[in-house]
Amino acid sequence: MLSDKLIENIIKKRSPIVVGLDPRFESLPADLREKHLKKEGNTLKAVSSALIEFNRGIVDAVYDLVPAVKPQIAFYEQYGIEGMIAYKDVCDYAKSRGLIVVADVKRGDIGSTSKAYSNAHLGKVNINGEMISAFEADFATINPYLGNDCMSEFMDDVKTYEKGLFILVKTSNKTSGQLQDLKSGDETIYEKVADIVSKWNDEICGETGYSPIGAVVGATYPEELISLRKQMPKAIFLVPGYGAQGGGAQDVLGAFNEDGLGAIVNNSRGILFAYQKSDLDYKEAAREAVIKMRNDINEALEKDQKKYW
Repeated sequence: MLSDKLIENIIKKRSPIVVGLDPRFESLPADLREKHLKKEGNTLKAVSSALIEFNRGIVDAVYDLVPAVKPQIAFYEQYGIEGMIAYKDVCDYAKSRGLIVVADVKRGDIGSTSKAYSNAHLGKVNINGEMISAFEADFATINPYLGNDCMSEFMDDVKTYEKGLFILVKTSNKTSGQLQDLKSGDETIYEKVADIVSKWNDEICGETGYSPIGAVVGATYPEELISLRKQMPKAIFLVPGYGAQGGGAQDVLGAFNEDGLGAIVNNSRGILFAYQKSDLDYKEAAREAVIKMRNDINEALEKDQKKYW
């Protein structure tokens, strides 16, 4: 089961980290940008080529240090078809390097549309009797706010192709509480969503005790992390908000179970663009940033008596 594979790779690499592949063309190294602009002109093709080279460099730099990467599709969609070519490339390339790919697509719609989203990012499409994958990903992030029938459309592909979901429960952005903290009876909306996740965890769970139906819970809300960890003990938490958004190693401790497992912490800008605060090239700087993040989190876990290795 995919959850077992993720947990096993976290232990093997001693690294509960996912690298967010959210490239910003204007933030890429100047020489890399100029090379592709000189070749392709001021075109979307130039951007796509630059993103592909940059992403592959990052993957090559960190694939032996982390279990997973998380491309955020919006950073590719903004460049149209050429951007989506770069998105597909990074998914395929990361898979070829043995990494688990989390498609950060935040999909969710009425049943038939959700099924189409699932076909695209987790399952396959039928082309004249042949089943073909559109994008190679393992997990997809899901927006739950159209209800259970929306989310359930993804479950067939989760079971058929051994995939996984990360469902938005308590997100890291500043105004998440406008809706997520509203009360419905005795519970907040995000606690209601956590109830749904927990029920699915009971339905499908791996040998490691963790389910491929995970939850997105932000590092910027450490108290909620602790309470949601108790509410969803079998869910793997995808934890955004580390680094540029203000979260640190101490802030993410509540995402981990007593066994020191059950969470994977995302860092995007702090790794991709670490070179901007370093004398190293972007690949070496990214590698150093991952090593530092890994050491900081593992040291915090060990002090909290949650050593998992």
